[in-house]
Parts: sequence; C-alpha cells; structure tokens
Amino acid sequence: MSMILSASVVRVRDGLPLSASTDYEQSSGVQECRKYFKMLSKKLSQLPDRCTLKTGQYNINFISSLGVSYMMLCTENYPSVLAFCFLDELQKEFITTYNMMKTNTAIRPYCFIEFDNFIQRTKQRYNNTRSLSTKMNLADMQTEIKLRPPYQISVSELNSANGFAHLSAADYKGTGKISAAPHQRLEPVTLPGIVSFVLSLLCGALNLIRGFHAIESLLQNEGEDFSYVIAFFLGTAACLYQCYLFVYYTGWRNVKSFLTFGLICLCNMYLYELRNLWQLFFHVTVGAFSTLQIRLRQPQGKSPDYNV
Repeated sequence: MSMILSASVVRVRDGLPLSASTDYEQSSGVQECRKYFKMLSKKLSQLPDRCTLKTGQYNINFISSLGVSYMMLCTENYPSVLAFCFLDELQKEFITTYNMMKTNTAIRPYCFIEFDNFIQRTKQRYNNTRSLSTKMNLADMQTEIKLRPPYQISVSELNSANGFAHLSAADYKGTGKISAAPHQRLEPVTLPGIVSFVLSLLCGALNLIRGFHAIESLLQNEGEDFSYVIAFFLGTAACLYQCYLFVYYTGWRNVKSFLTFGLICLCNMYLYELRNLWQLFFHVTVGAFSTLQIRLRQPQGKSPDYNV
C-alpha cells in the first residue's frame, strides 16, 4: 500500500528540527530511514532545494525554501507528484503561519511542534487520494517535475565522509537543477544588515544623482573638472558593490569589502570641496557600517548534531 509515513520541518543552516509528525511506524525499516533523516538534516545546506533519497522500500523526499526544509518519508510506490505536492502544501502553510524571524532565532528543537496538527491533517488527505481536490495543482507539479526533476541522492553519497562537497554543476545535468548546485550559504540576514543594505543603496543613489548634476554643470561650463564626475560614479559603483558583497558569497569577500570601503573614503576625500562635513561623515559612516555587516555575515558553519 502506498502512503506517507511521516514528515518533519527542519532549519537548513544547522539541521534544527522545528516540527515533526508524532505518529510513525516502529518497524526496523522506518527506524533505519529516520537515521537517514538525521544525516540529511546535517547536509541540507550542501544540497539542491528538491531531492529524493531511495532506500529500498521507502523514499525520502524534501524541498527547501527560505532557510527551511520540509522532509517526508513515504513508501517506494507512493507517486512522486503527490509527494512533492504534499511538501509544497506544508511549505505554504508554514510560511504563512510563522515568520522568518521566528524560525531564524529558534533555539529549542521542535519549538513549533503544534504545526504537527496541520501535518497530520494533510497527511490523511494525501493518504486518501480520492479526497484530493487539487487536480490543477497536481498537473502543475507534474509539469514542473518533468522540467525540473528532483536530484537523486544515493545512500553512498549520504554516507561519504566528505558529504556532498565533491558535487559540481555537471553532476546536476539531466536533473534540470543546474542552477541549484551546492553553493556557500551565508548566515540569515539581521536587522542591522538590512539597515546597512538600504543605506548603501541610498548613498549609491545620492552619488548617482550628483554625478548626473556634475555632467550637466560640465556641459554648461567648460571650465568644470571632469574628475568630479568620475569620483561620483566610482562612489556609486562602490556602494552597489558593497550591497552585492552583503547578499552573495564570493572569494576574498572580506578583503574586497575593505578595499571597497577604501575606495569610498578616497572618493569622498576628493569630493571634499563639493560636500559639507556632515555629508562626508554620513557617506563614510555608512560605508564603514556596511563593511562591518559584510564582515559579520559569514558563511554558515558545520551543523550541530540535533536529535531529529
């Protein structure tokens, strides 16, 4: 008989279990699969956002979004389309019920255990396919899976000492998920980080506007210095690049952020005659604050061993 056996919600960055179904079989096969759940939860940050692990009689499917992974265990003959529709429903309900701040700051395992009520109701519906009334969603999911099939994890990969660090984009050819190849994830965004990002955009916009004004002045007065235009546009580029470094991980990220801050300082020193002290102080302070936030938002470390 094909059916869903259990499901859980796990935080991607450290494998912290946020919620899980409380009724599951105690057979040896299911208990073995729960060990795979633990192993997968520690390696979620290294995996694409849609995967399947086949363990023989049972399959483990999961999807990840916004730093949270939704995992389920089902029998091997349970339809893949239904499995991912089930996970998609869990994802939509969880995102609607809990905001990202709560999930990012959660400390205790299973702190959202009340979500199990929704898991149980949804599981019962999907185990009784006659009661499903989401035929349009099923059709959409079937099309999506054909275009972008889940990455197939092997047990040998899961048991390897190096995890999935050896996987490259070429390993995802044929899965339709090349863009989701494992990449270095950064820690969740904090409120000061958001403030620094917005202020950097503001400084970039101010530099851009002043740069266009400098071009107009240059066209009207032949004696104007063109180097001011270059300084304004360099300042704009530096601010925008700080925003990029805050959002994305790159090699030598901290060094690049310090060099970018140095460029901001040099541009403002050159524009000393066109700005008052408060304007200079604002631009340099925002640059320093953004550099600090880039430095503080580091790549996610190794996951601790939570008892999933």
